[in-house]
Formats: sequence, C-alpha cells, structure tokens
Amino acid sequence: MNPATARTVTIGSSTVQVEVADTDAAREQGLSGRTSLGEGSGMLFVFNSPGMYGFWMKDMNFSIDMLFIDASGSVVTIAADASPAGYHLNPPQVFNPASPVLYVLEVPAGFAASHGVTVGEQVTFK
Repeated sequence: MNPATARTVTIGSSTVQVEVADTDAAREQGLSGRTSLGEGSGMLFVFNSPGMYGFWMKDMNFSIDMLFIDASGSVVTIAADASPAGYHLNPPQVFNPASPVLYVLEVPAGFAASHGVTVGEQVTFK
C-alpha cells in the first residue's frame, strides 16, 4: 500500500496505528501542542522525495522516539527519547538521519528499545 495513505505501520512484530502527515502544513504541525501520544500510536511523516530531513521539538510537550526510514522501508536512524528540552538550546537541537529518508515515524519515547527496533529493521505500511 502507498505509505501516504497508510494507517498501520508494522516494524518486526509490532504494529502502530498512525496519523499521516504528508503535506507541508501537516508536517510542520506534527505533534506540536499535544500532551501525549498513546501506546501503539504514532505519526508517520511522508515526504515527496528522499532527503536529509531534520526534525526538532518545537512546541512539543513530551519525549518521543523518531525512526528515520529510507525509500526501501529500512530504518536508517533511531533518535531515541528525543526530548523537547533540546529545542530550547542555542541553537535548537535538530535530529537528523544518517542517510536520505522518505519517511519518519514518531512513536512514544522508549518504543524502539521496548520493541527491539534496530537500524536496518524493515517497516511495512498498510
């Protein structure tokens, strides 16, 4: 299925129900202003072409894990326990992938560790 219309993302034996952010406005808003992200849920950012997309924690109220995923569906970088406190540094902390990505999956902090997600893990979209 097309990741832009995905509602479920599977990583290994773990499934996440996602909201899709596939427009500039939706990607800019992201999870900003929310108070939490429930277990088993996440936000999938879908870009128009692979790139070195950096993420920061502007207006975030809780920590998350960011899984940077390339065009083949492979996890290339995991930013674990990314904290909103990094946004208030000068300059703000930016989380970047190790190589070009087409997707970024944001999930609750600790998800990657508790579900055994590692770099190289394959992700499927449904």
